[in-house]
Amino acid sequence: MTFSLRSQLSDHVRTLRRYAMTLVRNRDDAEDLVQETLVRAIAGARTYRPEANLRSWLFGILHNVHVSDRRRDQVRTRAAASIEPLVRSDIAPNQPDQVELARTMEAFARLPEDQRRALMLVAVDGMSYQEAAGILGIPLGTLMSRLARGREALRADVRGDGSRADDGRPAPLRVVK
Repeated sequence: MTFSLRSQLSDHVRTLRRYAMTLVRNRDDAEDLVQETLVRAIAGARTYRPEANLRSWLFGILHNVHVSDRRRDQVRTRAAASIEPLVRSDIAPNQPDQVELARTMEAFARLPEDQRRALMLVAVDGMSYQEAAGILGIPLGTLMSRLARGREALRADVRGDGSRADDGRPAPLRVVK
């Protein structure tokens, strides 16, 4: 690569960054995209014709790198999605903690909406009772009541204190009022 081309590359870095930010909307990813563009431009300098527009050539490289990256990501996403059901259905969790977590999440999903929201804000997101009550637009006492009922229903379901359906699965949670 000639010194002239190398110095001209640096003149276009700012506009390449701006265009890369438009494409990927993330500063780190944009920097990676520009770096890959410059690496490919330097590696392919022998294909650059001096009479051609350097800016257009660089933007073309950047665009092609971006499109290739997107396609690669889509292939990986599709592959992961097609493999996931096979992995989940063929391998049953054998760790007690994983089984307990799955049972708790299933029980949580069966809670009534108002109890589930209250538990999510306080127990999962770590909000104070005051914050959660304000977000839900309910009095503090109502929030505390929903929390108590939801926690008790979760405990009963996870412990297996509730009745069982004919197929051995836990019956839907009884609403504690």
